[in-house]
Amino acid sequence: MSAIEEELLRDAEEDAQEIAFIRNYLPQDLKDKFTDEELYYFLDVMIDYYTTSDVFEQQADADGYVEIDLEKVAEHVVKKAKAEQQGDYDPEDILFVVQGEMEYANSLPDENF
Repeated sequence: MSAIEEELLRDAEEDAQEIAFIRNYLPQDLKDKFTDEELYYFLDVMIDYYTTSDVFEQQADADGYVEIDLEKVAEHVVKKAKAEQQGDYDPEDILFVVQGEMEYANSLPDENF
């Protein structure tokens, strides 16, 4: 297996772990509401938002953290999903997905960033 194939496999395994973490984080009534495919789509949209917005250009606080408006991220996901005809989603439901993704990121050792 080539180094690229190994990295792709590792990325796929990490994504699967993140999806499982988010699904576990969701309230009981949302656990079965979204397919894995939808959750992967939401993650892609969130990553796109983080990399194209100025969210990481903000001044970090004393502890080195940047304030991220999770409701704004959820609204972006809902808007983009509708524009790309992926579905109509409730921003409050998507907010739980965004929060789950943030909790997953916070659970990782710092060297992963």
